[in-house]
Amino acid sequence: MSSLYFKQLPVGPMANYSYLVGCTKSRECFAVDPAWDIAKIVNTAAEDEMKITGILVSHYHPDHIGGHLWGHDIAGVKELLDLNPCPVYAQNEEIRGIAQLSGISPKEITRVRSGEDLSVGMIKITCIHTPGHTPGSQCFLCSGSLVSGDTLFLSGCGRVDLPGSDPDALYFSLKDKIAQLPESTLIYPGHHYDSSSYLPLGEVKKINPYLNVPSLSAWQSMMSAR
Repeated sequence: MSSLYFKQLPVGPMANYSYLVGCTKSRECFAVDPAWDIAKIVNTAAEDEMKITGILVSHYHPDHIGGHLWGHDIAGVKELLDLNPCPVYAQNEEIRGIAQLSGISPKEITRVRSGEDLSVGMIKITCIHTPGHTPGSQCFLCSGSLVSGDTLFLSGCGRVDLPGSDPDALYFSLKDKIAQLPESTLIYPGHHYDSSSYLPLGEVKKINPYLNVPSLSAWQSMMSAR
């Protein structure tokens, strides 16, 4: 029997998802992109008798980590750390942005590299650097599931018109990293933008045009038309 603990939590008015991923044997879990409703995240873990022992950040935008965005004051990583001190894991390229926008110190953030494995109890979580939406965007692969942040949605992909975005980098992140995973991999996005909350990668490839672009030049044409 699998010891995986996995909760997808809808949070906030921008259709975000936060996640709890951990091990039912050790009763430990990591919070992925904790934002908006920190009480909901903390209480869900407590009700399931799980202890939050780490925070995984997919990227630095405030709707995923807390801060100020479009008139919203968003609770996030700082508020969770105030209640529950634990390590925060992010790609090096995101550390400065996370610190500035969330209000935590860069010293509170542990740098991870692409392909690095983190362990929570008996569960292994692989951090995959997927630049494009932001320079240090990352996805988290765990027991056949991929938490994809804003890199990949079920029928779309993250914006590439924001500061730090790189449309060409996103093309290669999707083509060379995510699209190469087994088609049975379950995709769990950072937002609820579709009728389903998750789908196998094989099904995502059927409905998501951004995973079926034949060349970089075709991708560039697609991005310029968005």
